[in-house]
Amino acid sequence: MAKYLLLKHYRGAPAPKNDVPMDRWAPEEVTAHIRFMQDFAESLKETGEFVDAQALAPEGTFVRYDGEGRPPVTDGPFAETKDLVAGWMIIDVDSYERAVELTGALSAAPGAGGEPIHEWIELRPFLEAPPTVTE
Repeated sequence: MAKYLLLKHYRGAPAPKNDVPMDRWAPEEVTAHIRFMQDFAESLKETGEFVDAQALAPEGTFVRYDGEGRPPVTDGPFAETKDLVAGWMIIDVDSYERAVELTGALSAAPGAGGEPIHEWIELRPFLEAPPTVTE
């Protein structure tokens, strides 16, 4: 089994076919989208392929350690994950092909007008343990 991250973007990927921002969807369209995501996760739980899924709130702050004392807090000038990452799902599947299949299915979540979004979802494998180096 291999773990993959299915990363949903607010922006940065090619525009989906149904490119209406969620804040312009009707309440029932948002509800249908969330129900699709929950049902999709439940189906993966039944097959043992689900690990985790989370949606992210739009607010966030960059923080870094800068020596003793309070770390500085900044809101830029870098591209911020709060502007880019909408949420994620982690799956644990038998093959890359299965990961691609599931990612494509997730891309069909309904959006505005109840039509599938056909959004681009980034698929990234988890880094496995590095090879042992012997001299």
